[in-house]
Amino acid sequence: MTQWYETLFANFGKSYDKECFTQGTLGEVDFVERELGGDRSKRILDIACGTGRHAIELTKRGYHVVGFDLSEGQLRLAREKAAAAGVSVDFQRRDATQPHFRQEFDAAIMFCEGAFPLMETDQKNFAILQHAGTALRPGGKLLLTTLSALFPLLHSVKDFFDAKASGATTDKLTFDLMTFRNRAELAFTDDAGQSQTIDTDERFYTPAEMRWLLQTAGFAKVDIFGCHIGQFSREHALTHDDFEMLVVSEKGE
Repeated sequence: MTQWYETLFANFGKSYDKECFTQGTLGEVDFVERELGGDRSKRILDIACGTGRHAIELTKRGYHVVGFDLSEGQLRLAREKAAAAGVSVDFQRRDATQPHFRQEFDAAIMFCEGAFPLMETDQKNFAILQHAGTALRPGGKLLLTTLSALFPLLHSVKDFFDAKASGATTDKLTFDLMTFRNRAELAFTDDAGQSQTIDTDERFYTPAEMRWLLQTAGFAKVDIFGCHIGQFSREHALTHDDFEMLVVSEKGE
């Protein structure tokens, strides 16, 4: 069975790169550099790398990066962008819910809801965190952003999406307080100019859940902040007004 995110990203790379939430790459990579102390010897894994915007920028700055994604369409554009930027990035087609690497990387990034938390079950979402941890060396860092369940407790998710209106529109949106899942009908036009409508299903997580999941996955330290697109920082305390949270976790020794 083809999942909704597979349909969405099959041919949506160029449109995706025009979305407002993908415009903060430079500031987000600055944050990654700060977390790594600017040590360009560190190997970085970009999980669900999409069109490669973070992986390409990190490579341009001298880091060795491996990026993988489930969508061949996204990867095709990532390779084109890397070639245009004059850099060589190891882009691979892989499924984040499956194990692929073991203690090969010093850091892993998973930004802009890459894979996690789009999976159809909590078990699959947790598997992504587990395999990210397995890919890291002891002391390695996982940096990720994910949907914050604090936001819909006081705000309308539909109003948020409407305010960020772009090439895609949402309708028939429901938020389930028992599962913290947001379901909606998403209408979009793909890169071939074809109009499509799909049913999305995304999981919002509380800070306490994220801390427990990551600790269970082998991370000894978990810090959570408010996520400001293009301005990732430890200075932003998480509040109910943050649609996403920025999570920095460190694997145990």
